[in-house]
Amino acid sequence: MDKNIRNAVLTFIIVILIGAGLALAGSQEGSKFNGISVFALAVGLAFLINWVAFVPAYLLQSEKFYDLTGGITYTSVIILAIALSPVVDGRSILLLILVLVWTARLSSFLFRRILKEGKDSRFDDIKPSFMRFLNVWSIQALWVVFTVAAALAAITTINRKELGLFALIGLAVWLFGFVIEVVADMQKSNFRADPENRGKFIDNGLWARSRHPNYFGEITLWIGIAIIALPVLHGWQWVTMISPVFVAVLITRISGIPLLEKKADEKWGGQDDYEVYKKNTPVLIPRL
Repeated sequence: MDKNIRNAVLTFIIVILIGAGLALAGSQEGSKFNGISVFALAVGLAFLINWVAFVPAYLLQSEKFYDLTGGITYTSVIILAIALSPVVDGRSILLLILVLVWTARLSSFLFRRILKEGKDSRFDDIKPSFMRFLNVWSIQALWVVFTVAAALAAITTINRKELGLFALIGLAVWLFGFVIEVVADMQKSNFRADPENRGKFIDNGLWARSRHPNYFGEITLWIGIAIIALPVLHGWQWVTMISPVFVAVLITRISGIPLLEKKADEKWGGQDDYEVYKKNTPVLIPRL
């Protein structure tokens, strides 16, 4: 077997095992539907949606609906959790609304961007390989369930508590992060839409305070979700508190900032204005 194929198969197996482990942990003290954990059903649905979407994507060699599928996955798993949980309380409704608002906003934004730009160069070398491209969709499913795990656990748990201080603090943190992300994305979109800025890097607005303020906002809002979920988690459900940690690690170490920083260095590295901007502007947490 070719080494690349062998590595791709190994990656697929690891992704499935991690997803199964998360499903097992999040299912403890969780509600069931026909004897099956609702949390586990949500995890299974995430993978099913992405595997179904992979088929036409591979046949058409297209990544145009990758981000849209991610949004559909978030929406589907959170609605499934609500629909199959025997008790739906205020915390569940609050988490549902926050996840759906974030999902609708970001997935539509990313979908419009890919339609406008026509392609995502990250997929160029991956699309021709069946297993590597399948892994991309499988990893997206795992990404979704890890990101939303705390919310899913809080919605499906049999342990219920009234909304209190944690919910208030979590909502405030979520709102702060959401506003930062939305404003940062709008500022960058407007910057790119101006023909005079062609070939330039953005260094105004929130982007003068952080090189990646949108990512700071995203990490922050998922911390807010975790804070809201925290009071009702028990036992192995605490594993789902990895949600904001997973988002932060993914963004800062794997697929977000490292790739964009490398791309920016290749494009503007050596230019005096860019080197000054990079030296004086924090990579993630905005300076006051």
